[in-house]
Amino acid sequence: MGLHRSELPEDVTRLLREGTVIPAQPLALTAARQFDPTRQRALTRYYIDAGAGGLAVGVHTTQFEIRDVGLHEPVLSQAMEAARGWTDRPLVMIAGVIGRTEQAIREARIAVGLGYHAGLLSLAAFKGVSEDEIIEHCRRIADEIPLIGFYLQPAVGGLPLDAGFWKRFCEIDNVVAIKAAPFNRYRTIDVVRGMVDARAEDRITLYTGNDDHIVLDLAVPFPVMRDGAPVTVRFRGGLLGHWSVWTHGAVKLFDRIKAAVAAGAIPDEILALDARVTDCNAAFFDVANNFHGCIAGCHEVLRRQGLLEGIWCLNPQETLSPGQAEAIDRVCAINLDLSDDAFVKANLQRWLSANASAA
Repeated sequence: MGLHRSELPEDVTRLLREGTVIPAQPLALTAARQFDPTRQRALTRYYIDAGAGGLAVGVHTTQFEIRDVGLHEPVLSQAMEAARGWTDRPLVMIAGVIGRTEQAIREARIAVGLGYHAGLLSLAAFKGVSEDEIIEHCRRIADEIPLIGFYLQPAVGGLPLDAGFWKRFCEIDNVVAIKAAPFNRYRTIDVVRGMVDARAEDRITLYTGNDDHIVLDLAVPFPVMRDGAPVTVRFRGGLLGHWSVWTHGAVKLFDRIKAAVAAGAIPDEILALDARVTDCNAAFFDVANNFHGCIAGCHEVLRRQGLLEGIWCLNPQETLSPGQAEAIDRVCAINLDLSDDAFVKANLQRWLSANASAA
């Protein structure tokens, strides 16, 4: 047995359960498409100072291709080292785990060895495979690391997973959370139903990955009937590619939503932000071109702020789509209250400095 959820630090478990902002970390590259450790470290410092409660590294936003060019372990290691060197507050550190069972076990063991607390388990490699085989794969990986389930939208490689699957997944003891990111309300409710049917709502925390529906996922309750009575659960936090940009603004918005939920009333002005945030996401994630430029779009926002030098991806074909820069221009101009340009400008040089310390 590898790392069990009972072995996680209590403050990390508490933070994960309460819910927090977890950005999916992009990959910083030079113009030669080589790893840029200085700017990668700056991104980690930025997310921490912005108030994020953790980081997800080696996930879709980090580019799955890091495995093909020998960057998987170096990127995970660098993020952990940068985080530990910048703050002593608890952070939920999550590593992406992908591929078939042998590869996923190897990646889970690397993550545990580096000090990561959980693995975000992608099942994209299991298209056409039976549910029994997928569940067995999940159980095998859960023997190595606490799991965060991942319902990835089909447009970027995910596969449909019904409520019955999520019930079986939630019955695995070492599952600690689920990132629901199907970008589909029906399938999101399937995740909630599966967790409640498994009677796992006191062990598993729901995190929204629905970058198209962030505010309402966090603001509204999800009631599910069980044994003739409603069981109401909520998404407690977000693990989002969208939150890799304007993170300081995202933390402020998250705190507003959380306070409103605790007070028992969500003001209309918060609910109205759902459409605005989704509009921003449409530009950043290149919805007009079926998400082709989703990673490059996030890079572009970070480039404009100076956090990244360019928008280069490991795959040269992965770049902004025609019209995407103009779409980003538009949402940046009309959503200044959601952005964090001033925050980044005030701290950028400190984040880039080799000898800087946390404020």
